[in-house]
Amino acid sequence: MDRIVIAYVLYLLVSIPLTVLVARTLSKHGRTFLAEVFADSPGLANAVNQLLVVGFYLVSLGFVTLFLTSHAQVPTAREIFELLSVKVGTVALVLGFMHLTNVLVFNGIRRRHLAPKAPPAPALAGRPMPYPGAPPVPPFPAP
Repeated sequence: MDRIVIAYVLYLLVSIPLTVLVARTLSKHGRTFLAEVFADSPGLANAVNQLLVVGFYLVSLGFVTLFLTSHAQVPTAREIFELLSVKVGTVALVLGFMHLTNVLVFNGIRRRHLAPKAPPAPALAGRPMPYPGAPPVPPFPAP
């Protein structure tokens, strides 16, 4: 068997389980986080969690497979491990970046959901709403 094929197999044997491990961690803890955010709608929390995990898998595994090929010559075991270290290290960095992105998305969702809602503007009884910067309208008719 060609040594580059051995390198490819080793790369996939490390990268795919690493991707699955990160995705399961995101799913488990993301579910807890989103359940708090969407306490009034647990079905929505699970749906959002699943959508984020599926997106994570698609992007991560797509990157892993696109990054699989190499034109390097690997005549020795040392060069196989050097090639693998670069490839697996890059995958780990991309997974870490995607994990950070997911955490920021979760935090943004949480912040928007838990932000205090602005009270509705009081209605002016029968009067048109003034435009910004308009002089105040007196509460009684002008003489």
